[in-house]
Amino acid sequence: MKILIVGTGYVGTTTGLIFCKIGHQVTGLDLDERKINALQAGKLYFYEPGLEDLLTKHVSAQNIRFTTDTEKAVKENDVIFICVGTPLGPQGKADLTFVKNVAGTIGRYMNHYKVIVTKSTVPVGTAEKVTNWIKENQPSPIPFDVVSNPEFLREGSALHDALNPDRIVIGASSDRARAVMRELYKDFQCPIIETNPQASEMIKYAANSFLAMKISFINELARVCDALGINVNDISTGIGLDHRIGPHFLRAGMGFGGSCFPKDVNALIQTSKETGRPLSILEKVVQVNDEQQLYFMKKIRQVLGGNLENKTIAVLGLAFKANTDDTRESPSLILIEKLRGEQAAVQVHDPVVKSVGFMQFSTVEETVKGADAVILCTDWDDYKTLDWAALKQLMKQPIIFDGRNMLNKTKIEELGFRYLGVANH
Repeated sequence: MKILIVGTGYVGTTTGLIFCKIGHQVTGLDLDERKINALQAGKLYFYEPGLEDLLTKHVSAQNIRFTTDTEKAVKENDVIFICVGTPLGPQGKADLTFVKNVAGTIGRYMNHYKVIVTKSTVPVGTAEKVTNWIKENQPSPIPFDVVSNPEFLREGSALHDALNPDRIVIGASSDRARAVMRELYKDFQCPIIETNPQASEMIKYAANSFLAMKISFINELARVCDALGINVNDISTGIGLDHRIGPHFLRAGMGFGGSCFPKDVNALIQTSKETGRPLSILEKVVQVNDEQQLYFMKKIRQVLGGNLENKTIAVLGLAFKANTDDTRESPSLILIEKLRGEQAAVQVHDPVVKSVGFMQFSTVEETVKGADAVILCTDWDDYKTLDWAALKQLMKQPIIFDGRNMLNKTKIEELGFRYLGVANH
């Protein structure tokens, strides 16, 4: 098939390359010439493990090309994936401005039957809106179908997830569109759920919201464990071995961030309010997450004498999770803002993230030098294997706040550190 990917972020680029890998001809369309030029040269402008090698391979083989020529791209392709951003807008609603613009463009340039696929995370009812936006912009009526096909990629492991999906969800309203989508995904060995567009759109929001709920559950439970002197990691293991619960997303820490969970949970909350049946449990999920950095800050403040003014704090990790350079809604950035607000001197390091608006050190050694404490904010493997005995000699005070419970408490304390995790007793 000839496939057009509109939007060349990590979802669009990953999706396009996977279709190349299974034999389709792909065009990536974006209005940002800087992005297009980089991708056409085989260079990934964001960090995602394994993806650049695949990009270089398929650009060289001419299985994928990138362009800013909207009219030509729309006319030459049969299946069009919408992979643009849907940021959080006013009142917690998803902002569909980019989706609407793409739909209008497709309508203007459509020249024969096409299947339009919303890959972006969008509220329930968006497929109908996209249909109307396309029709409103068609110079003359041309048949088409709009399908919902949400992505379930995790930043940092997007390539693996795209190649080995847990499931594929197809929300279509016509047999013709369903047939196209079945053909598109025929080589994938996983359950395929066929439903209507509204249910498909809800599946994505419900999945992310449920995972966020697990994170907030274990984080709030960790506060109780802290008060009782219980190691929350033992609780996570004990309940996670129950197959009905599972071990994933039960790791206590500094709360969830990134481009998906905060946005999607708030969008579903707003959708539920519009139905007159508010999801109060999700409102609590957001509240617990917002409080988690405050809880961690309180612990830092108490250990460092109640006053952070003129204290030097080394922060390791800026990305909201390991193996990505995404800092959107990152707990680390929220924590840094609070530390600075209390007049602490903050020294920062991340192995991948650069240029976030303040000075960073190029090595961990430079970052921890003269520090009153180290805060681990991102669970990079680089940080797990550091020579902490050597780093201790560079610090003013040997104190570690482990916001990810990633270090071995016993071993760290044997080195002479004071170690404080998240209910990691």
